[in-house]
Amino acid sequence: MNVIEVQNLRKEFKSHSSRSGLSGAFRDLFTRNYKVLAAVDNISLTVKQGEMVGYIGENGAGKSTTIKMLTGILTPTSGSVIVNGMDPHKEREQFVRSIGVVFGQRSQLWWDIAVQESFKLLKKVYRVSDEDYENHMGHVIDTLEIGPLLDKPVRKLSLGQRMRCELAAALIHNPPLLFLDEPTIGLDVLVKLKIRKFLKEINETYKTTILLTTHDLTDIEALCERVVLLDEGKIIYDGKLNQLQTQAVEGRKQVEFEFLKEVHDIDLRGTANVHWEQKDATTWLAYVNGDERFVSELISDVVQKNPIKNVRINEISTEEIVRKIYEEGMAIT
Repeated sequence: MNVIEVQNLRKEFKSHSSRSGLSGAFRDLFTRNYKVLAAVDNISLTVKQGEMVGYIGENGAGKSTTIKMLTGILTPTSGSVIVNGMDPHKEREQFVRSIGVVFGQRSQLWWDIAVQESFKLLKKVYRVSDEDYENHMGHVIDTLEIGPLLDKPVRKLSLGQRMRCELAAALIHNPPLLFLDEPTIGLDVLVKLKIRKFLKEINETYKTTILLTTHDLTDIEALCERVVLLDEGKIIYDGKLNQLQTQAVEGRKQVEFEFLKEVHDIDLRGTANVHWEQKDATTWLAYVNGDERFVSELISDVVQKNPIKNVRINEISTEEIVRKIYEEGMAIT
């Protein structure tokens, strides 16, 4: 069963284009030039019930715009959106009771009242019975460890505490679909681990479908088997995370050379099939296209010409893979 069905979804925005010079500024007072920009450019996407999908891309790629259309905040310029069997824009009241949303930089809790009072208000908004609230939220509150926070005003919570309460608030009505837009932004490692553990648990327990957008790719690695990469409003990859990693690093290795003294250049920078990057004054990274024999020969050549403190062959991280895709246009299928 598909929880999300998107066909040829497009969102355009008008951008004002200023004319140059004083005369141009004067003309702009009476008539303005506009150009149309496609933030989301004819994407098609389906998400099945119970999936946890990472939706990633650079700033301005169209991630948040997509989420806002899927949640009914923005109306698409063209294309069709069906979420939980409904059109988010035409069946608004019924639709919002079937989703949960957490925006990392926006709050759905009332700033000056206690957290539990916000929960009670949301309980009425979503028309949750006392019995359902007690059964479900008791588990959520215990798992997220927010019991001691319930009597505190939201304004007195730390960022990590508030985000855990935001996540709980999004789940008061136990929605089958959860949208998370940068839910761990600015949080410390321990809070991130708690949130990841909780998301895995609700996915396993309630088969909650989760669409996650984030710049922290360790969240994606920890939670999502499937990723969707967006670039300039278009989907450039939709598939398993491990397949992306395999395709992107096939035949590619990262060799880290730590030298005994500061090195500004390396004799072998022109070596074929090797891309060099300087990490710091004494450390260089070599991205190698080749087999183990080629890597061994490269290490041998570098060691012979430079005093070496340490050499490491590293796994290429998902973050590094995605960076290479966007910076170098690495081909993926």
